[in-house]
Amino acid sequence: MASNITWHPNLTHVERSELRNQKGVTVWLTGLSASGKSTIACALEQSILGRGLNCYRLDGDNVRFGLNKDLGFSENDRNENIRRISEVAKLFNDSCCITLTSFISPYQKDRQLARELHEKDNLPFVEVYVDVPVEVAETRDPKGLYKKAREGIIKEFTGISAPYEAPDKPEIHLKNYEGVSIEDAAQQIIDYLIKNNYV
Repeated sequence: MASNITWHPNLTHVERSELRNQKGVTVWLTGLSASGKSTIACALEQSILGRGLNCYRLDGDNVRFGLNKDLGFSENDRNENIRRISEVAKLFNDSCCITLTSFISPYQKDRQLARELHEKDNLPFVEVYVDVPVEVAETRDPKGLYKKAREGIIKEFTGISAPYEAPDKPEIHLKNYEGVSIEDAAQQIIDYLIKNNYV
């Protein structure tokens, strides 16, 4: 860490929350490619914005067009991808924005780092496991990524040639292969946020 920098305190999170009349929370959606993370996050964002609350979605592909365009898909690059997103999500959360992230985030240690980064500053973190068996995800495969991975065109692809470590105790476990609609999945998350007084 650079030695010639100083943290400049301003409003506390509580003060900002009172002025904004809204709490911040990070909702971290994790799961395999084609599990439905981004689709659920989009529906959730629209629903929350429709309630007059500030909300923003950070999407795995979208972030790689800008902030993380210098990163590939090696394990080290995936770790750095999630570290950066964790920091950005924390900033959004601290600004009292309901922050939605939809990233595969395959490694337990990276998701734990994201959680600890939030919790050390008393910022709420809600992990949502969008659970779909790889066989089901492959049948969806809207981007054709599983096919390319099976053919060896894409190396280190999560669920095929790279691991996915499922969450042990997510706050919300969505089994997105049992006839659950996108609207129902988003509503389950909203119900949790309401129950825990985040919205």
